[in-house]
Amino acid sequence: MRKKLPQKLLKELLKNSKRSDRQLSKILGVSQPTVTRARNRLEKTGMIQDYTIIPDFEKMGFEILVINFAKLRPQVLASDVSEKAQEFIAKFPNTIFASTGNGMGMNAVDIAFYKNFTEYHQRVNQMKTEWEDIIEDIQSFIVPLKGEKFKRFSLTYLGEVNQKETP
Repeated sequence: MRKKLPQKLLKELLKNSKRSDRQLSKILGVSQPTVTRARNRLEKTGMIQDYTIIPDFEKMGFEILVINFAKLRPQVLASDVSEKAQEFIAKFPNTIFASTGNGMGMNAVDIAFYKNFTEYHQRVNQMKTEWEDIIEDIQSFIVPLKGEKFKRFSLTYLGEVNQKETP
């Protein structure tokens, strides 16, 4: 049980991170101090990076979610350009994820929420202008937040995934 406790605790926290260590100890069948120690270890090792909520983005005033795929020139991997990219992306709190990657002929991704299409369009133009020597192409997948969704955005689903148990 002790070896599996961190993974089980993570799954329970993904389902609902508002629960107290006392409540989690009852669910997991261990003492509250054991849960507290396990949680502290997960935080210290970086397995738990943040505790946050997932709001209704539309009610927050966002109309669209955009996944931008970019094709960057090879020099982007140079450390000075990488630092500049991190500084640039830090200016945009509506960006929830940005990274290099690979697929569909692209090698970078940026996922962000926008209040409207105009805000999105200005951001893409800013990227193209400020990074014209580095960005070869940008393709966007735009998701309107109004309307029916196949599955709402949430990390709670990961608490239900049967993953290979890790130490």
